[in-house]
Amino acid sequence: MTLTPLSLKNAGNALQIEWSDGLTQRIPWRKLRDSCPCASCRIERSKPAKPQPLLAVLSPAEAQPLEPVSMRPAGNYAYAIAFSDGHSSGIYSLELLRQLGESPSP
Repeated sequence: MTLTPLSLKNAGNALQIEWSDGLTQRIPWRKLRDSCPCASCRIERSKPAKPQPLLAVLSPAEAQPLEPVSMRPAGNYAYAIAFSDGHSSGIYSLELLRQLGESPSP
């Protein structure tokens, strides 16, 4: 059986997906952004972690809450999500969205 999303909703700090098998999941926007599957993000995640400065200075964009700007289908298999931090190159497959989903809601 091919799973498809019946509905996608902006649920405040998360994406809520109702799947065709009846499962409803929430994926925090931060988790989606941190799991971006684009090539640039995958390369960045593979690098060794840099030591954090004692007094980090945040840019104005970093100081704002992360939010979705847009979300559009990419064929029948994925969604492209643009975020408020300016990043928009990630295409999230339905399989990845299902894997990233949190515990099902009752």
